[in-house]
Amino acid sequence: MGLRLGDIAPDFEAETTKGPIKFHEWIGDSWAILFSHPGDFTPVCTTELAEVARRAPDFAARNVKLIGISANGLDDHKKWIQDINDWGSQFGPTDVQYPIIADADRKISTLYDMLDEQDPTNRDAKGLPFTIRTVFIIDPKKVIRLLIAYPASTGRNFDEILRVVDSLQIGDKYRVTTPVNWKKGDDVIVHPSVSNEEAKTLFPEFKIHKPYLRTTPLKVE
Repeated sequence: MGLRLGDIAPDFEAETTKGPIKFHEWIGDSWAILFSHPGDFTPVCTTELAEVARRAPDFAARNVKLIGISANGLDDHKKWIQDINDWGSQFGPTDVQYPIIADADRKISTLYDMLDEQDPTNRDAKGLPFTIRTVFIIDPKKVIRLLIAYPASTGRNFDEILRVVDSLQIGDKYRVTTPVNWKKGDDVIVHPSVSNEEAKTLFPEFKIHKPYLRTTPLKVE
């Protein structure tokens, strides 16, 4: 059975472009995003990794560590990073500083159930399936809080991933949930576990729209 939301992210040891890591130890007290790639020197992945490098300060401001994984060895990863930085530089300063895991044997991809079993063309010269574009958001307790799988043909939207990080962190801190298309600064939903009496203290400006739907402004940094 594959991993589900609420599971503890499996721990592992790996070689990366920044040296060997033990995954849980590397995460420490931070949030983490693990995102997979079908292979090095592939077009969609190159655009994604460049975007993540450019957005690294946005993730760091949220106490989020970034780590990529691709089904190639370290030598290829290091050469590929030069291409990634070159591509990204046309849009802004780009310098890949987050680690990329070497997973040529698919060991970690198998552990995290990230292999593509649907697309018969998404395979290497040996016939081994490449990884699909999976994103895991993992909290400081090492719990999987988000899992999204994209097909190999579709690049990810990292604005959406940042939005989900904001939603999860705000929800953990303030006993709220977030509505459709929510962005930081918008009104939020009062969590069902909060009574109306509690809400009067916690959220003085809250509004009751339906007995089960209450919203409130929320000022956060």
